Amino acid sequence: APQKMTVQDVPRAFPTVDVPDHAHYTIGVVILIVGITGTLGNFLVFYAFCRSRSLQTPANILIINLAISDFLMSVTQSPVFFTSSLYKHWIFGEKG
Repeated sequence: APQKMTVQDVPRAFPTVDVPDHAHYTIGVVILIVGITGTLGNFLVFYAFCRSRSLQTPANILIINLAISDFLMSVTQSPVFFTSSLYKHWIFGEKG
């Protein structure tokens, strides 16, 4: 039976670089700010669309679709990236 190959079997498959701690924290804070801004901003776009009849046009449905997609990305990806930046490595395991 063929043996399963892992990343450890391939040298330099994913090169790593020593990054100073302050860089991890700076990127984490920036991602947190972007995530909060994206979440609030896209929620407000969706809220305004739902509350105002004049905004509910077929052309604005594309805008709402983009706002919902961006909102979901902000909600799901920012906390994961922020947490990983604080710990300075990926903490969600191999499957994560």
